[in-house]
Amino acid sequence: MADAKDSPKTSRDAVEMWFDPICPWAWMTSRWLMEVETLRDIEVTWSVMSLAVLNEHRHDLDAAYRARMDEAWGPVRVIIAAVEAHGDSVIKPLYDAMGTRIHLRRMNDFDEVIRESLEEVGLPAELAKEAHHKKHDAALHRSHKRGIGLVGTEVGTPIIAVDGVAFFGPVVTPAPKGEDAARLWDGCVLVASTPGFFELKRTRTLGPIFT
Repeated sequence: MADAKDSPKTSRDAVEMWFDPICPWAWMTSRWLMEVETLRDIEVTWSVMSLAVLNEHRHDLDAAYRARMDEAWGPVRVIIAAVEAHGDSVIKPLYDAMGTRIHLRRMNDFDEVIRESLEEVGLPAELAKEAHHKKHDAALHRSHKRGIGLVGTEVGTPIIAVDGVAFFGPVVTPAPKGEDAARLWDGCVLVASTPGFFELKRTRTLGPIFT
């Protein structure tokens, strides 16, 4: 009989990513993680965090960024409302639809983004009104807090958790493909799982490259 340690692996590692649909860096990371899912034994679930929640009580933001954060409530509120009405399976399709419009089509009207995205994924149009109401904010805060609680308040979006290890990022552009994507994943998991390892960073010299 084969030793248990030699038995073939029958299940994929559970990976969870927290995102805000308006964040271009989270979008880049999500495209990379989708590539990794085809190359490594992982299965990704998707959860919402919020830049609006993250910056809710900050008073040092400039006027333009504060206005952006006020608008940022809409997409995440609608995703949370859709989840509560239709289940977790709607998260990724709705994220993909919103992200495509925000980051690839450069649409700035989030109400329009929400309306088109709901139509694309076949969700009720009336969910769009939840963008401007606080009805689901408690659930949004819970999802956000669950992600932030794994890594601390000094980070933003995205957050990834795998096998009990969570980290912010990676922040990368463009999203790696093929073996480059797989190698980056292996490296991220390795350094994040090293006891006492907290940070590896350099100044960004490129903006998001979506192609």
